[in-house]
Order: sequence, then structure tokens, then C-alpha cells
Amino acid sequence: MPLHGHHCPRWLFDRMVRLSAAIVEAVVEEFGPREVLRRMSDPFWFQAFGCVVGFDWHSSGLTTVLCGALKQGMAPRQKDAGIFFAGGKAMVSRKTPHEIASYTDRYALPDHVVDLQYASRMCAKVDSAAVQDGYQIYQHFFMFTADGSWAVVQQGMDGQNGWARRYHWLSDNLLSYVEEPHVAVCGQSGSNVLNMVSRESDRARSASVFQTQEKPEKIITALKKIAALPKEQIASLSLPAAHPVPQAGRIEKTLRRLYDLQPENYEQLLAAQGVGPATVRAFALVGEVVYGVRASFRDPVRYSFAHGGKDGHPYPVDRQNYDRTIDMLETALRRVRVGERDKLDALGRLAKLQKGFSS
Repeated sequence: MPLHGHHCPRWLFDRMVRLSAAIVEAVVEEFGPREVLRRMSDPFWFQAFGCVVGFDWHSSGLTTVLCGALKQGMAPRQKDAGIFFAGGKAMVSRKTPHEIASYTDRYALPDHVVDLQYASRMCAKVDSAAVQDGYQIYQHFFMFTADGSWAVVQQGMDGQNGWARRYHWLSDNLLSYVEEPHVAVCGQSGSNVLNMVSRESDRARSASVFQTQEKPEKIITALKKIAALPKEQIASLSLPAAHPVPQAGRIEKTLRRLYDLQPENYEQLLAAQGVGPATVRAFALVGEVVYGVRASFRDPVRYSFAHGGKDGHPYPVDRQNYDRTIDMLETALRRVRVGERDKLDALGRLAKLQKGFSS
């Protein structure tokens, strides 16, 4: 997804707020709130959702604007819908832990606050430190239901190449935060990607945990020796040039904290305060040089349009048609609330008929 610098016009964003909320309410009405989490974690459904509400199919802004519109549109309805939206773009993402606690208190939800806050933090930690792909995370959108289920949509940008990639998470069937945890990572495959959550990095993760039990001086000495090697020797290591050798002095405090903490596994190591990309790289590099264990450099990347797009691609947004769609969905939802399901059921029958035609 290329980075686009212009903003979503107000006339379109206001409509996106209404239509995105109406679509989510319709999904909740038909399938329940957990289905919204499942669909938002599906990168293809998410992309189609953004296209249906009229944003550019090929723009990184689809993620940030769609999430912002959805959060605003669902704000007065999330209690009734049973699904709650936190986080967002840039500094707003930092409010996610507070919003989780606030929603739980305000709506008297079952207390899953600690687990949900941990999930939010680990998703951000993995995609910013354990997966070093050159994309800086700037969007963290966290969704959860009253039973403690959750989904995350994150986006990172590479300011040098002008592209973005998106990371999708879902609590259902999540076996580990540190081994193949994503539902999907969407973007262009790149090189020089340090992927410590790859299955192939299992031994490298074990070596990293082992190093936390060594005295920090040993790791610092090894890093200094590696940094002093000629460039051609450093280049022969698996750690590519895109990941510079960490400065031993800068991570010494973190190494000592980990030595005192003695983490039992890689998840505890990654979750520790102060552990970031440099610490992860240091353990990976020393693990290779000293213990002969290599980390994976496999990029985790796997893997319109009903109302046109903001920039006129594939054609300009038809405002009149857009407004008719909003009115139809909102009317159907109002009727459902008073026991009249005719319009919503008709939409379901139409979808089944269309599916039959397409097959």
C-alpha cells in the first residue's frame, strides 16, 4: 500500500462514519460481536470493507481512516453492540491501555483488563521489535468483546520507500505470541528482515533466553568484538547490513535488568521493560557468532469497489448512491430493533443469490 499524503475530505469521512458503523451493526445483528473480530482480522475482508465505504483501494490511508471512522461511528453504540474499539493512529495508540480499562469500568464489563492490555502491548512489541522489517508501527487499533476475545489491526510505514504494510491479529486459536502469531501480514515482500517469531527462529529464541542467564559482561564483550570486526567479516554474518550491530553501552542497562529477571522463555524476554529492536538484534547476533544458532530472515508477509474511491479510482464516489446505501442500512437496523427484520433478511437473501450467480 503506497503512502498517500493528502487527507480524507470531510464530506466523505462523515459518510464513512455512518456507513462503517451500520455495516458492523448489521454483522453483529446477524452473527454476533465475535464475528466482527474475525472479519476485521481477515485482510481481504478488511480491504473490501475499506473499499465499500469509499476509500482508496491502493492507499495506506484506507487502514487509518477506516479505523478512525469506525471508532467514531461505533462510540455511542458499542455497548449495545458488545464490541469495543480502542487505539488508533500515532499518539492515540498510546491511549489503548487506558481505553480498555475505561470501557471495562464504564460499562461494567467482566474484568479482562490485565489480559487485554497485555495482548495489546505484545502485539505492538512483536511487530516493532521481534519482526524487524523496516516498517515503523504508527497505527494500533485494538478491538475486544466482553468475553475477553480481541483482534488487532496494526500498520507500519517505511518512509524511505514510501510503502506501508498491515499486520492482522486474532485471539482465537492464538497459540503463542512469539511463534507464527499473525493471522496475516500484508505488504510487499522485502529482504533483510529479522523475523524472531518465525518457526525457523525457535533455536535462536532459545539461545536468546539462555543469554539472559549469562552475566551481562559476557554479552557486552561479545558485542564489542563483533563491532570491531572488519566490515567484510560482519557482512558474512546472517545479520544483514540493514540491521547494524547494537552499541553495547546503550543496551547494558537492559541486559542487567534481564539478568536479574531471569526470563523463563522468549515471550517473557520480549515482554520485559526496555527490550526493543536493539536488544533483540544483540541476542540474535551473539547467538549466531558465539553459539552458532541463526535466526530466520524470512519476511512474514503472506499474501474494489462498490462506491468508487476518494481519488477517483476506479471512479469518483457517487454521493447520491452512497447516501441511499446508508439510509437503507440504517433503516433496516432500526426496524430490526423493533422486531421487523424484512429489509435485513432481504439483504441476506440478495447476498446468497449474488453468491450463486458468481459461482
